[in-house]
Amino acid sequence: MQTTSGSSSWFFDGYDMDTPTEIPLAGDILEVARWVWYNLVPKSGQCNTVQGELLRALEKLSWEARTNGNINWDSGFEILVDFLESRLCNEPGLAEVMKESIREDLDKLRDYENPYTEEDLHGRLTEAVVAYCRLHPGLIPKTANPLLNR
Repeated sequence: MQTTSGSSSWFFDGYDMDTPTEIPLAGDILEVARWVWYNLVPKSGQCNTVQGELLRALEKLSWEARTNGNINWDSGFEILVDFLESRLCNEPGLAEVMKESIREDLDKLRDYENPYTEEDLHGRLTEAVVAYCRLHPGLIPKTANPLLNR
């Protein structure tokens, strides 16, 4: 995801903080996403919360497509796409129309031979992650996937 000024991704400017227990929901989509990134995503490695890992997975996929043209695509990226699909599309609180959009967007990301780099897909998926966070402001613990090296 890019800032409105078109500068590079703000996600990789994260910093460590004491882990809170709940996501503050005041603010727009970008503000909530920023809070999740800065507070729940470590500088390296997997997140210990579902909400943080959703955003980290999305940013990893976005970064690979935009920066590398998916040249490094491997099973780790498949794990990230599967995690996003599993969590978001199995969430009963999300509207079916949003779930259909999520599936379509993730199918485009899975087509690694044709990297999707347009902002619209990444923006929609960020909205879905934030919608999930709004449904689950209390942090959901997540153990690291030993098969994931991304």
